Amino acid sequence: MEINPFGIDIPQTDLDDLRDRLARTRWPDELPGVGWDYGVARSHLQDMVEYWIDEYDWRAHEARLNEVPQFTTTIDGQNVHFLHARSPEPGATPLIITHGWPSTVNDFLGIIGPLTDPRAHDADPADAFHVVAPSIPGFAFSGPTREKGWGSNRTARAWAELMRRLGYDRYGAQGGDFGSIVSPELGRVAPGNVIGVHVNALVGASAPAAPHELDLLSDIEREQAQANHAWWHAHSGYATQMATRPQTVAYALNDSPAGQLAWNLEWFVDHDPTHTRQPLADRDAVLTNVTAFWLTSTAGSAARLYREITADGWGRPPASGVPTGVAKFLGDRAIRTLAALSNHVTHWSEFDTGGHFASLQVPDQLVADIRAFFRTLR
Repeated sequence: MEINPFGIDIPQTDLDDLRDRLARTRWPDELPGVGWDYGVARSHLQDMVEYWIDEYDWRAHEARLNEVPQFTTTIDGQNVHFLHARSPEPGATPLIITHGWPSTVNDFLGIIGPLTDPRAHDADPADAFHVVAPSIPGFAFSGPTREKGWGSNRTARAWAELMRRLGYDRYGAQGGDFGSIVSPELGRVAPGNVIGVHVNALVGASAPAAPHELDLLSDIEREQAQANHAWWHAHSGYATQMATRPQTVAYALNDSPAGQLAWNLEWFVDHDPTHTRQPLADRDAVLTNVTAFWLTSTAGSAARLYREITADGWGRPPASGVPTGVAKFLGDRAIRTLAALSNHVTHWSEFDTGGHFASLQVPDQLVADIRAFFRTLR
């Protein structure tokens, strides 16, 4: 039941070892002229690694993370690390936000300030939140996991216990990517506590989970579902590996920082709706996530998440009845009819900007949509 203050303080020897390993990267060959068609382009990865060695400053990002109060606690036998930023507004709404893969809580540093202190950001103080941002079990400072079973349901139950320990009886939930699975699940395991769920990058509503669901779709939605299916078939190699044989890839990820960076870039680059094959976030943000995985030796543990989600089942869970808001940013593939099968959708927004990593790409728009949704629940 203890909640302990936590601060990140990586030994310099670990940073020196990382730089040395990067400098000794053994580069594979690459077919001429293939660009990104066979995977992450070598020239791009080499540029990123050179920047990682010569210019990226982990200490600066470590200090930025440490500006937000951090804690650890043990829930269901698992160490859980979390940020807890309380609002100066006494009537603020508690909000637990969940990241996805290959992200960390670092993705939320650009939205915590506006969410907790809207008055300081020229917004309505009535829209204030007390923000709790846990690291998913197995990720970075919540890792590694020590036993099987840490999928969406167990994580949601841990989040309910975390909010109880923090003294929050009524609260909202928000999340993207894996967070878009956990946050609605939190509404199912604790419907009496969760006042509303807001999601972006809603990954569970892009394609039918059963053949009969096709009959529920409009012609336009059916075309979108077919396009989504084709896209996933061409881009799901990384997910198939982690969902079936995560231990095998863990050896490479835990031994080669350049290899770990390439593995993470798959998801960042493949979500680029402009097809320019560039990372969808500032390279420092990408490298901070990768470095956090590397320094905690949790790239393999994080990869196991896909195996655990698969064990939970990818079917269509029942709706919780909790009001749900969906923000669909550019490049997201959620279909409203499918989303409504598992969620009580009361708010739906579509944007022609942003992307899968909205908290990094369009933080102001994400914050505005979170505020707009929870405003309807006051």
